[in-house]
Amino acid sequence: MRVGYARVSSDDQNLDLQLDALRKAGCKKILEDRKSGARADRPGLTRLMETVREGDVVVIWRLDRLGRSLRDLLDLAARLEAEGVGLKCIQDNIDTTSSGGKFIFQVFGALAEFERNIIKERTQAGLAAARARGRTGGRPKALDSKEQRLLVKLHKAREHSIAQLCRMFNISKPTLYSYLEAADQ
Repeated sequence: MRVGYARVSSDDQNLDLQLDALRKAGCKKILEDRKSGARADRPGLTRLMETVREGDVVVIWRLDRLGRSLRDLLDLAARLEAEGVGLKCIQDNIDTTSSGGKFIFQVFGALAEFERNIIKERTQAGLAAARARGRTGGRPKALDSKEQRLLVKLHKAREHSIAQLCRMFNISKPTLYSYLEAADQ
């Protein structure tokens, strides 16, 4: 069975163009969403994934109607393929029920993975360069080294409770324990 999926980003946009194309493509059932593709909570997409069975074909008007990003689109396509469900895109002329369509999706997947690896490498190189210049990332410490030593000293004296120390230094219990653990090492 061909199951259509149509999506527009907001209530004031019109689905007519997509719905007409999906009906013309032979869709017996069409599920809709009127939400941004950036949102993960799309009830129509959820129902679509629950509805389709092995041998079905999900038909969409354009690729961007299905996925929030290339990664999301590839994940959805992989999920459909694992369930034995094909994916056909009318405007982009992609059909994963054919070997050529599967090839196109594999190329998209390879490009997306390549892009993720390049971003990761650049990020790591930037962090290494910053460390070489004495900069460290992350959130600033709640206490400077002098305050940390005082905290450890007061804790060892056992004159104040953990809650009192947290209030005195205006820190949370996990932060207090991380300073104590660091001092023990």
